[in-house]
Amino acid sequence: MSLKMLSRRTFSGLALAAGLMSSAAVVAQEYTEESPLSVALVLHGTLGDKSFFDSAAAGVEKAMAELPVEVKIIEAGYDRSRWQPALADAVDTGFDVVIAGTFDMTGFVVELAPEYPDTKFVVFDDAPDFSTGCCANVLALQYQTSSAGYLAGYAAAKLSTSGVLATIIGMEFPTVTDFKVGFDEGAMAANPDVTILNAVAGTFSDPAKGKEIALAQLAQGADVIFPIAGGTGIGALQAVRDAGKLAVGVDSDQATIFAATDQAQADVIFTSVEKKVGDSLFLALQQTLDGTAAYGTAVLLGLPEGAVGISKNAYYEKLVSAEVRAEVDALEAEINAGTLVPSTDMK
Repeated sequence: MSLKMLSRRTFSGLALAAGLMSSAAVVAQEYTEESPLSVALVLHGTLGDKSFFDSAAAGVEKAMAELPVEVKIIEAGYDRSRWQPALADAVDTGFDVVIAGTFDMTGFVVELAPEYPDTKFVVFDDAPDFSTGCCANVLALQYQTSSAGYLAGYAAAKLSTSGVLATIIGMEFPTVTDFKVGFDEGAMAANPDVTILNAVAGTFSDPAKGKEIALAQLAQGADVIFPIAGGTGIGALQAVRDAGKLAVGVDSDQATIFAATDQAQADVIFTSVEKKVGDSLFLALQQTLDGTAAYGTAVLLGLPEGAVGISKNAYYEKLVSAEVRAEVDALEAEINAGTLVPSTDMK
């Protein structure tokens, strides 16, 4: 599939593609269906989060379907002691490209990359310190989600009847808190008197804890909750569903994902702040194949590059008035033009 075709289906592929290229691009090697690029995606968790990991898996599966790429997805689980061995095993197996995500895995990649100079590594949602000269064979993809969070926060404050919003953070790291920075700023732009409750779960894999936190926030008057907490957030979304309130999904278009199995859950997610991990991984692999991928660098991608955004699906159109949707579109245009610059934790 061409980048032009990709942009019609997802986001501005040309802008994102430009962001992933640099003079550090690796010379292409010829790969075919008979001799494909071999790729391992090592997840420090499991599939089924309907969010971050599922998005990454969708991206590499799309690459396998449309490019001369062969993919193995390795679920290392939530036991931290298994993460480094799972990554090391993938490297030892001899995959051409090994992909891992977030700060939890970056240190392991930094240890392994110099020992395996012929292996290409892709780190998403974090980056090593390239100034040390450690990682010429590593491509780091980072996402500025505050710009999309701003749009969701603005809409959430407009939708709220209680004037109380809530966020739930899995852990306090810039790649997570950046969602909230933008969300809070957008909400306050829409309603300077809005109250925003916040809780830190301390985990991304405990739905029961997420539900407990959300129930407490609902009891304090929150009528829109934004869980930024991976699997923990699924429990929070369930609490919102049961209370008949509204939620903002995270990482993927969660309403559309839930619609297949839990329509009631989908019905309360009026939008999601999408970190388009899968699309960025697809393009990283596509550019690895054609030799334009920017290995040896970190790339920060945001709303103007099409790497983040909010879900504008049937639920959004049903739950958000045409007037508010128009206001959100105008704000999005300002961010893309650079005349509105939301705060960010990503530096």
